[in-house]
Amino acid sequence: MKSCLIVDDSSVVRKVARRILEDMDYVVDEAEDGQEAYDKCRQQMPDAILLDWSMPIMGGLEFLKLLRGYVGGEKPYVVYCTIENDIGHIAMARKAGASAHILKPFDRPLLEAKFDMDLVA
Repeated sequence: MKSCLIVDDSSVVRKVARRILEDMDYVVDEAEDGQEAYDKCRQQMPDAILLDWSMPIMGGLEFLKLLRGYVGGEKPYVVYCTIENDIGHIAMARKAGASAHILKPFDRPLLEAKFDMDLVA
């Protein structure tokens, strides 16, 4: 079974994403910030990560750079999620190792399209 870590400081975003991803047969875990996410990845690397841009303690970009430098951290499919429609932010995320990006607010069809591993694998 596929696993996904949702990393977002918003409990509402985590709840909505969890519902959609569990409907897609993902085993879902959550983290409120990049540090918690990094600690969880070091314990067990997920297949996919939905990653927020702006969070307290450790933001998404810093987490992504640490993740991609960690042994096994090159494997997860990472969807960068932001409210910023800024090509510079998106370019930085891609350069740091994001696999894809989406803008908030997202809906079920968009999230399903980004996490359909049969299509993206």
